[in-house]
Amino acid sequence: MGLSGGLTSPYAHLRQIVLSRSLTTSPDPAVEVTAEDPATLMRKLKQEDGLGIWLCGGADLAGQLLPEIDELIVKQYPLVAGTGIPLFRADFSPRAFRLADSHVFEGGNLIVTYTKASD
Repeated sequence: MGLSGGLTSPYAHLRQIVLSRSLTTSPDPAVEVTAEDPATLMRKLKQEDGLGIWLCGGADLAGQLLPEIDELIVKQYPLVAGTGIPLFRADFSPRAFRLADSHVFEGGNLIVTYTKASD
């Protein structure tokens, strides 16, 4: 969506990796493009030094990565827009997370942080 609007590097201060089945070359030297299996890539990235991995994508990608996700940061807004957008699109396989933090903003926006519950 950003690319169609001319935005080629939305997080220039971060290492950016785009998982794509259709894009074969990067529109920006600061952005890596790969067709690698998302879960395999996630496991590799977790072995590297760094602060963490931030997933920006849709429900399909999140569903593929659900077993690898250690923390969820969910933003909620006081707005109803029809049926809504799923967080995860995957086979039914419950995963437990525990509340780690929450913050309510003056306008009613809410940010809730959950961490993966230990097995």
